[in-house]
Amino acid sequence: MKSLALFLTVFVACAVEAVEALTIVLAAGLTREWRSTFQGMAAALAVLGVTVAVLGPALTLVPLTGLRLVVGGLLAVFGLQWLRKAILRASGYKGLHDEGAIYARQVAAARTATGGSRRGVRDWYAFTLSFKGVLLEGLEVVFIAITFGASQQNVGLAAAGAVAAVVVVAAVGIAVRTPLSRVPENTMKFSVGVMLTSFDVFWGAVSWPGNDAALLAIVPATALVALGYTALLRRARAAARAAVPAAERSAA
Repeated sequence: MKSLALFLTVFVACAVEAVEALTIVLAAGLTREWRSTFQGMAAALAVLGVTVAVLGPALTLVPLTGLRLVVGGLLAVFGLQWLRKAILRASGYKGLHDEGAIYARQVAAARTATGGSRRGVRDWYAFTLSFKGVLLEGLEVVFIAITFGASQQNVGLAAAGAVAAVVVVAAVGIAVRTPLSRVPENTMKFSVGVMLTSFDVFWGAVSWPGNDAALLAIVPATALVALGYTALLRRARAAARAAVPAAERSAA
């Protein structure tokens, strides 16, 4: 069960990052020039490959107890940040993440940007846009896969989940050649936030009754707390909206 949970958590989390990277690559390639876009993507993948080659073996030298403590702290920050944003979006306090709108902004910026060739690249803007997008989102994919895999002593399975997510998103993107705006990214981020936070709670304790089976209770409990906060914030927002017209009427 723990292996399946590890694979699915890494897969969904990395799929979210891959969708965001795909949006940037499509904006650069469809608006500017594909050759320079692919060059930027290849350069970013090369940097990510070196990062994996360096960080992967290094993590195996860290004692498991210390590794879980460090990774647990990082995942607590990472997971709670995702969960906080997802709760704010679901309750209406923060705008929903819209890949279509992001794509439109990237396209508008790409169309007005000046071109120019540098260092053997025909369109430097397309190159840098693709490079930055793939590198930044790719670093998050690497972080998720390595930290999850190393803390569970199963880097191979975590890497398989990350690769599967990237391949699936890339295949769909190539097939449709449009940003994946219909992907329920906000729901995915809410789910990933719950899973990351649950794993952090699980790893933060020395032991749990039933060992891995405790996740069957921790994950639903975390989800219920998150949904409870969402409901409370929705009520507070609705009450605040209702109070504004009443105050205006009393002032008049």
